[in-house]
Amino acid sequence: MKAIKFYNYGPPDVLQFEETEKPVARDNEVLIKIRAASVNPLDWRLMRGRPYLIRGMTGLRGPKDARTGADVAGHVEAVGSRVTEFQPGDEVFGGIGATCGAFAEYVCADEKALAPKPANLTFEQAAAVPVAALTALQGLRDKGRIQAGQKVLINGAAGGVGTFAVQIAKSFGAEVTGVCSTRNLDMVRSIGADHAIDYTREDFTSGDERYDLIYDCMGNRPLSACRRVMSLAGTYVVVGGPDGGLLGPLVPFFKAFLLSPFVSQKLLPCVCRESKEDLIVLKELLEAGKITPVIDRTYSLNEVPEAIRYLEEGHARGKVIITVKHND
Repeated sequence: MKAIKFYNYGPPDVLQFEETEKPVARDNEVLIKIRAASVNPLDWRLMRGRPYLIRGMTGLRGPKDARTGADVAGHVEAVGSRVTEFQPGDEVFGGIGATCGAFAEYVCADEKALAPKPANLTFEQAAAVPVAALTALQGLRDKGRIQAGQKVLINGAAGGVGTFAVQIAKSFGAEVTGVCSTRNLDMVRSIGADHAIDYTREDFTSGDERYDLIYDCMGNRPLSACRRVMSLAGTYVVVGGPDGGLLGPLVPFFKAFLLSPFVSQKLLPCVCRESKEDLIVLKELLEAGKITPVIDRTYSLNEVPEAIRYLEEGHARGKVIITVKHND
């Protein structure tokens, strides 16, 4: 089978499109014939080995695992002896882990990382969901404790996570403000934002509005400035940050964690976790039409380097998708 692999850290040129052995499902695994995958910021951070701190887990001089890609949608090809929830032919989707190899024609995944594909979605749409939408759901619901009627601001509302965060916040009955660039204002409003702020013309931290919950996909504004536009009992959830240095995007996480015990507001970092139960929640929201994936561009499997290069530029609107073609 064909797959994308990398053996050294670096720019997208280190990604290789090569022939490799088709995997075999272990007892608790499902072999998936991949129809689509999607690209996440974690993919290019692992590719570059940045922030450097992560190399302690992924490999100091080079990646321990040459595979990459987390989001997947496709057909079940075969199942292990202990798999009880799926059978060959089932359509599934899930987030299987960044080094599990979703950028390939086939992949094996634990059945606990998968759920039935939403009936009303294409494989491309389904592949857009797992990591980004799980990050949005868990950050808003579990960390932010979002409630109906709250004023919620999404910083980075036009990105992969942000587009889901806007829609999920609306599904909870919140009044949503999305922060994005000029070209994305109409799109952010179209997916449910009650208000949209153009960050090229206005700094949301200098306004008069006070928010019950700020969900920050960017981590690009000082924490003190964000706190100024929060209610006294408000919650700040950070899920992303700028690159650079030893810690890179982890800097806002540590700042929120260290300051939170000393202020009345809750300042919380959020990292996505795999959850079959939450995939089912998202499936129900998708089938009910309460959230819809926003897809920017689509690339073929051999074009993964170009897809990651585009995402790394930081201007993607919604999700970047990889389609996987099979000869049969």
